[in-house]
Amino acid sequence: MAATGSTFKSCGCRSEDGTKLGRKCPKLFRADGRWSPTHGKWNYQLEMPRHADGARRGPLRRSGYASQADAEAEMNQARELLGIAGEDETIRIQIADLIQATIKETRQLPDPEQVRRKHRTGQELGSSITVGEFLDQWLTGRKGLRDGTRRGYAGHIRLYLKPHLGHLDLDKLRVAHVDHLFEAIDDHNELITRAREFGDPDLLDRVKGRRVVGAATKQRIRATLRAALNKAVKERRIEVNVAALVELPSGKAPKALVWTEERVTQWRKDLVTYTTEVNARRKRLRTRNPTRHDTQLNRIDAYIGAPRPSPVMVWTPAQTRTFLERAEAHPWYALYYVIAFRGLRRGEACGLHWSDVDLDKRTVTVRWQILQLGSESVGGEPKSEAGEATITLDTSTIAVLRARKAQQNTDRLAAGQDWHDTGLVFTDEFGRALVPNKVTDQFELLAMEAGLPPVRLHDLRHGAASFLLAAGHDMKVVQETLRLSSITIAADTYTSLLPQLAHKSAEDAAAIILNA
Repeated sequence: MAATGSTFKSCGCRSEDGTKLGRKCPKLFRADGRWSPTHGKWNYQLEMPRHADGARRGPLRRSGYASQADAEAEMNQARELLGIAGEDETIRIQIADLIQATIKETRQLPDPEQVRRKHRTGQELGSSITVGEFLDQWLTGRKGLRDGTRRGYAGHIRLYLKPHLGHLDLDKLRVAHVDHLFEAIDDHNELITRAREFGDPDLLDRVKGRRVVGAATKQRIRATLRAALNKAVKERRIEVNVAALVELPSGKAPKALVWTEERVTQWRKDLVTYTTEVNARRKRLRTRNPTRHDTQLNRIDAYIGAPRPSPVMVWTPAQTRTFLERAEAHPWYALYYVIAFRGLRRGEACGLHWSDVDLDKRTVTVRWQILQLGSESVGGEPKSEAGEATITLDTSTIAVLRARKAQQNTDRLAAGQDWHDTGLVFTDEFGRALVPNKVTDQFELLAMEAGLPPVRLHDLRHGAASFLLAAGHDMKVVQETLRLSSITIAADTYTSLLPQLAHKSAEDAAAIILNA
């Protein structure tokens, strides 16, 4: 049955002895007994169920409404809340408790739809969970995740989702909130870009250790949130997965391009222009801040920062050979050689153990990797199950690895008791694991010193694939060598990389007609 209630007017007027008149003030009524339209405020009173122990509960009284319609609307909302319980008196008492607690805390009635959803899904009516709390619970409950996948989820939650969404109640999360998250990421990207371009110490300190978040990473952040909210939908905590409704750039991997002579020539011109523009901006900043000394962009920052035709660039075989010739005298030469020839990922090369190398059978089994997480290096399994595989090595790579082993034995003898027996193939002079970010920094320096256009260290992996295709091997060989999870990825990523492949296909097609 609907709760009994009524609306009425009252005011703050007092009698001559100071007693508050409330509903008895004569000004509240017109001469004909109807309510005065100008004096007093509207109120309502609604009978409430008893407490759980059977004790009588006082009625719900609320005041201060400008119109009778407003008072009746809220009274009906309270009735709607109590009506959610149906014939269940226990739930009716719990809803009454919730109404009183919510009014005390927020001065508002609970949202009937949220109460109805919690009642329908068996949740505690008086409890709520924030997005941050739910994300932590969700990740903890994900059993069987690979280490790398778990770290990826944890990073997205820690760096992006909890700082921007964690404080919100889960059932109040909306599309606009997620949109604001990615707007904040864009703002931070702009801050990072400005810090790098202008070299402002204060800006650099604010973005220390952070990288620009690209479209692909945004998609992965959204995917983490979407996966968690899918669980919330299944548990009927929420009705809609708002992460699935957010629109983002596709995140499709940029097309890999080869450093042709024409592109190299244009890049060298762009390098000069970029360096000049950045130096001019820094010089203008120094006029405003005479204490600045970094008015000139250093060579490596200019080399890396100058615009290039695509974020993913690949060296030709000749350019790759030039790099290896320059790197040959460096202690990490063998590491770069293995990546260039067999397409290992940076972390996989850093985590390669001698126990997984068979020099006689000319094979390498990829079972470990070392990842860079902020300022720390963390060991773990390869990126995916497909990443755990045995690949064959060519004769030249075997020779390079034998030389590496001999050099490591020399280092071990020189280090004596200071030697760290990590079992890793690529180490420093004391046997310690290499820091992945330093491996990248050294790669960029060697490439610049070799007079080559810039590529990412990971792009050596793309080069290894393109060389396999140029040698006449099919996509299946590329997939197996690079340990990709599907041949579709190989086809989408590595076709049409080298100009000679496109030229050869054109010539072959023409020959079919001309030789008919």
